[in-house]
Amino acid sequence: MTILKMYAPFFDINNWLHVLTSGKDWMIILTLILMECLLSVDNAVVLAAQTKVLPDKSQQRKSLFYGLWGAYLFRFIVIGIGTYLINFWEIKLAGSIYLFYLAFKFFYNQRHPQESTDKEKKKAVTHKHKKKRKYILSLFWRTVISIEAMDIVFSIDSVLASLAVSNNPVIVLIGGMIGILCMRGVAEIIIKLMDIIPELQPMAYVLIAIIALKLFLSLPPLNYELPNTVFAIIVFTILGVTIISHFLRVKKHGHKKL
Repeated sequence: MTILKMYAPFFDINNWLHVLTSGKDWMIILTLILMECLLSVDNAVVLAAQTKVLPDKSQQRKSLFYGLWGAYLFRFIVIGIGTYLINFWEIKLAGSIYLFYLAFKFFYNQRHPQESTDKEKKKAVTHKHKKKRKYILSLFWRTVISIEAMDIVFSIDSVLASLAVSNNPVIVLIGGMIGILCMRGVAEIIIKLMDIIPELQPMAYVLIAIIALKLFLSLPPLNYELPNTVFAIIVFTILGVTIISHFLRVKKHGHKKL
């Protein structure tokens, strides 16, 4: 019965109609899509790199296609479980701490790039040793499984952040699925945009910290719920300020970053 309750909102036609016809809900969905794209650029690069081990473009596209549907299925499962667990204040507290940790880790690595580089080198060495192993599955299916594993890891962060923004699973599902599609389809465009405006990446982690604060404030005894519309306005205001400040800085220094 608990499982049925967790997934019941996904099959509620009235809930879907309300979300699809609500301007406020679409504002939140657009916010979630923006967050998904900005926070998943690195993930898109990793997924693209994973497919490069396959011998031809056809297999690369096929592996990403399988991975996309696997990501959708896993996102559906995780959101259902998450909407149930997020009702417990202990889970909210753990989620808030974890999101604060993600933001802290990003800015710490920015201030200590050498430590981050050393960790990446160790990972690369470990990956080289793993390559020497013999495998039962073909290279194609190993790549598909690897993509699915990455999607699982990436989904947990995205779903946790999304559920901190909205507790309606349909909103989170629509935002997440469109975000995944955008992330896969326009990854290169987003990467180029972030090359032009590098401030977008730290901005994304500032948003993560704000989401963590939003989640923390909802805990007892505070029980303060920041309205979703207000949160969406904050997100798009920060995005606008980031873009405008970048171009003002470029204009001031008299050059453009290509």
